[in-house]
Amino acid sequence: METIIQIVGLGVIGTIFAVVLKQSRPELALQLSLVVGLMVFIFMLSKIMIVINALESLADKANVDKIYLSTILKAVGIAYVAEFGAQICRDAGEGIIASKIEFAGKVLIMILGIPIMMAILESVLQLLP
Repeated sequence: METIIQIVGLGVIGTIFAVVLKQSRPELALQLSLVVGLMVFIFMLSKIMIVINALESLADKANVDKIYLSTILKAVGIAYVAEFGAQICRDAGEGIIASKIEFAGKVLIMILGIPIMMAILESVLQLLP
């Protein structure tokens, strides 16, 4: 609970400063928004590591191949980074570039999924007579 209060507090204070700065120095307001966003991301890295460790532990207990967990984590990482980049572009008023970043993220996630889809298809084909 304490973590979310700190993050929301940082976000609200950053937003207030950015709104005030946007009227006189819009480029400084954008930089402030970037810094606040990066601070939140850095603050959450330790929490992300807890989730990754828990997922690895579950995968070990379930005897799931590490390549599948790795692929899923990479896909989630791509999704978060693409969303973060797209939101920065939208904040700067560049919606078209934001859309292209999201598109690139989706394509990269599809490429990551190809080996898993192939493994599933091979398993299905082995079951068929």
